[in-house]
Amino acid sequence: MLTTREEARGQCFEEFRQQFGDNERAFGYIRIQMGDEMSKRKKFIFLTWIGQNVGVIQRAKMSTDKALIKDVLNNFAVELQAGAENELDIDLFRDALNRAGGANYGTGVRNF
Repeated sequence: MLTTREEARGQCFEEFRQQFGDNERAFGYIRIQMGDEMSKRKKFIFLTWIGQNVGVIQRAKMSTDKALIKDVLNNFAVELQAGAENELDIDLFRDALNRAGGANYGTGVRNF
C-alpha cells in the first residue's frame, strides 16, 4: 500500500484496511488468493483511495498521480476506487475479482 507520504506492508486484509483514513488520499495494491478446491491462483487489485474529507484540489491531483503509479504497478486484475470505510470489504474485493476472472468451476454442485 502506498500513500502520499509513506510505504506500508502487511500480512492480512485488516492491516490493509487500517492504512486508509478519511483525510487521506492513497493507492493500495493487494494480493488475494482466489480459486476453488481444484485451482488456486493469486490475483492483484489496484485501489485508489480518496477519503471523504479530502479537499477538491487534492482530489483533482489524484488522476495525475494515478497515471504515475500505474506506470510502475501495471500487473493487476481489477482496479477499484473507494472513499468510505465500508467499501474496504474483503468480500467486495473477492466479488470484483470473481467478475473479472471469467469461469468459476467450484465443486460442481448446483443450488437450484
